[in-house]
Amino acid sequence: MENNLEWKQCTIADVETLRALSIETYTATFAEQNTEKALVDYLEQAYNEEQLKKELNEKNSFFFFMQKGTEIVGYIKLNIGQAQSEDLQPHALEVERIYIRSAHKRKGYGSAGLKKAEEIAKSLHKTSIWLGVWEFNHKARAFYERQDFKEVGAHSFFMGEEEQTDLLLLKTI
Repeated sequence: MENNLEWKQCTIADVETLRALSIETYTATFAEQNTEKALVDYLEQAYNEEQLKKELNEKNSFFFFMQKGTEIVGYIKLNIGQAQSEDLQPHALEVERIYIRSAHKRKGYGSAGLKKAEEIAKSLHKTSIWLGVWEFNHKARAFYERQDFKEVGAHSFFMGEEEQTDLLLLKTI
């Protein structure tokens, strides 16, 4: 990865770009493992404009675009406090999303996203970061293990009407 990666905190003005990027990256990662109906239903529910506006307005959630020059290569979404999807630990920050465009995967952007999450967590006096990863996303699981995350639990995730299992991974910082 080049050293010229820039971070831009997202605002409501970025909702259309955020929506398009979310749909693009999520589809590229999970389309092959799910039915088209389940995928379309999920994308409409999770990434519609009103839902994303609600998330962008949440004071305990933070979105950051990763930019290389003028190109957005991906984004991260971080949560603290009540915005977290689980109450895993009292002084934790959740990395809810690390979404990287297909053309930019395996170039260090995922690691950069986790490093940014750790920096923000430390600035907020958090002692750990955590995330959920689909049990069958073996590449992502291996990546997180290399980043010193440890499995500490699991929760259900619904893709359309299909129940799936996300493993909860934690890293002390």
